[in-house]
Amino acid sequence: MNGFTFIFVAFLLIVGALHLWLAQRQRASALHHQRQVPEAFRDRIAPAVHQKAAAYTAAKMRLEQMDTLVGTLLVLAWTLGGGLNMLAAGWSAVGWGEVATGTALMISALLLMGLLDMPLDAYGTFVVEAQFGFNRTSLGLYLADAVKQGVLLIILGAPLIALLLWLMSHAGAWWWLYGWLVWIFFSAAMLWLYPTLIAPLFNRFTPLQDELLRERIVRLLQRSGFAEDGIFVMDGSKRSRHGNAYFTGFGATKRIVFFDTLLKTLKADEIEAVLAHELGHFKHGHVRKRLLFMAVASLAAFAVLGMLLGAEWFYTGLGLHHRSAAGALLLFLLISPYFTALFRPLSSYWMRKHEFEADDFAATQTDARNLIHALVKLYEENAATLTPDVLYSAYHDSHPPAPVRISHLAAKLAASPGP
Repeated sequence: MNGFTFIFVAFLLIVGALHLWLAQRQRASALHHQRQVPEAFRDRIAPAVHQKAAAYTAAKMRLEQMDTLVGTLLVLAWTLGGGLNMLAAGWSAVGWGEVATGTALMISALLLMGLLDMPLDAYGTFVVEAQFGFNRTSLGLYLADAVKQGVLLIILGAPLIALLLWLMSHAGAWWWLYGWLVWIFFSAAMLWLYPTLIAPLFNRFTPLQDELLRERIVRLLQRSGFAEDGIFVMDGSKRSRHGNAYFTGFGATKRIVFFDTLLKTLKADEIEAVLAHELGHFKHGHVRKRLLFMAVASLAAFAVLGMLLGAEWFYTGLGLHHRSAAGALLLFLLISPYFTALFRPLSSYWMRKHEFEADDFAATQTDARNLIHALVKLYEENAATLTPDVLYSAYHDSHPPAPVRISHLAAKLAASPGP
């Protein structure tokens, strides 16, 4: 233990306490307002639906608090509790080379972390989600997904980790810059490969069959200045009743994806409005800006890791007895979320600003009333709370609260009424 140990523990406890407090505020806010639907929604949302959303929010917040407590304890166990040190000693005894030993250490640690996270994740899926009628995942499908994720970690992660560890040990003082370039290339490759090679391992994607809806979407794309790269329906209903729509990939693999649950919930004009919102993100360059931000943030992270790699106090302060590239990388991955957590409200604010801009774009391409109707249906379908806590939302939410977002759209509608 050294001075850094106390700094680490302080951040761990402060961030953990903050998350527990915010989750409790969110839970209390939902339950406090459960008997009265907000005035703006009284003609759209039934009291029973509003009460279900409050109960669902409360259940999720209890799970979030459990996850915070367990996560904090696990980080302590891996670091100061000696878990990572024991695992590193075990792999060192095998007698492999530095890169092979480090790769095995990292892959095994990441797999073990995933296994330790599974009980709470399974509880959320098979208890909380099932209790409110959302879960459709079978135990077999859940386990199959976990196995596939583990195999992908080994197939895709092991070569990346081995290359990074080699650079950390052999590329000199500027290894972190070369490592960042490798990471950027890998991230771009995953964006390109995900829609056609990775996502189909978990879900079935079929071309949109509704010709009238397809024609409507194509017209929207044309007047918005976008080329059609493929419109697909994903069988999201085999895992959950929650609905969604998203863009994925880039270049030749870019595609529009609708959950089948979303198509069953919304009318054609409402689907068009939701898609117009997604197009707004591209029109305003949000995807490009977020990718650029992630590139800059990852560069800063690699630079910090470059400074920590040779710092003995970093290892000893976190319970690791011997310096190694793999140990530094694992420790950095474990603790960095706690040191960057206080910047999260800024990120959330930035992303909420993007959502408003995307809504504004949708209101210029479609009737804003259709987007309002779609949002209300989605809030109802997904049992999203209409009365979130202000501080919880400011810290966590990448989307504006329902009343704020719909009020913003209503103001746009009043200023420029649609047909």
